[in-house]
Amino acid sequence: MQPFLKARLAAVFGACALSLGITTAHAADEPRRPECIAPAQPGGGFDLTCRLAVEGLKQSGALKSPMRIVYMPGGIGAVAYNNIVAQHPDEPGKVVAFSGGSLLNIAQGKFGKYNVNDVRWLAGIGTDYGVAVVRNDSPYHDLKSLMEAFKQDPTKVVLGAGGTVGSQDWMKAALTAKAADVDFRKMRFVAFEGGGEAVTALRGGHIQAYMGDAAEAFTMLEGGAPIRVLAVFNDERLPGKLNSVPTAKEQGYDITWPIIRGFYVGPKVSDEDYQFWVDAFNKTMASPEYAKLRDQQGLFPFNKTGPELDAYVKQQVQKYRELADSFGLIKK
Repeated sequence: MQPFLKARLAAVFGACALSLGITTAHAADEPRRPECIAPAQPGGGFDLTCRLAVEGLKQSGALKSPMRIVYMPGGIGAVAYNNIVAQHPDEPGKVVAFSGGSLLNIAQGKFGKYNVNDVRWLAGIGTDYGVAVVRNDSPYHDLKSLMEAFKQDPTKVVLGAGGTVGSQDWMKAALTAKAADVDFRKMRFVAFEGGGEAVTALRGGHIQAYMGDAAEAFTMLEGGAPIRVLAVFNDERLPGKLNSVPTAKEQGYDITWPIIRGFYVGPKVSDEDYQFWVDAFNKTMASPEYAKLRDQQGLFPFNKTGPELDAYVKQQVQKYRELADSFGLIKK
């Protein structure tokens, strides 16, 4: 074979090999022994988020290997966040659940030295929304009547929720006070360990209104709890059985509070491995089976992955930071 022809063939084969190499790099293999880290004890929102992902990825066929759930409680996600950034930054098999509460804490600097730019935001797989709830025999039949009573004498309308000062539920109460033109520092707020305790207090007459979540309220109504949902904190009415509940905006009060649920991975996970998970979640959330799973958990559609989710998360954290600062929660 002539030297010139040999050189040409070598160049062609080399180009093919390079092309194949590039293709292989972008088509990462499924991570070995995948884990979903729930930053809390079993039960609750983070556990729900992981279980939804595990079952959804399995049913869609996007993940062939069994995915186990690992519990890492502490600080509404702070312990898990610090662990993944500092100790497992490049492990593609570790996917960590987060919520809107996690983002609120990041905005307030409660995750230590790490901020919103220190992980790779992966997928948002569903959302819930804030609601205002009273007893079904309450004199308040709509949000306006509650607001007017609150404005007239904020000490007589005790608000309760499953969270301390600065938490999501406290924020919902503070926003309600603000919408009623009441100084949030004058509101009477009682913090409980969770939504169940708050509703027990509501039923006992110890609080007059409960700032909770739509999915939680729906489950309680289905179980026969004697409660009334006055308003949903969303731009639009929710689908399904809560469709008859008007939004706060419909009633003249600009209160919105989405509670997203999703996942992130470590900051040094490769682009190829990151893309594997983006594709896996996109495939899963596009399946009709997934919609049924999400509905069973009381969540509503919220499908964002990759750069779209990254932009949304950073926008939300900035919004939460400004909101927390307006309530004096940011240390100067």
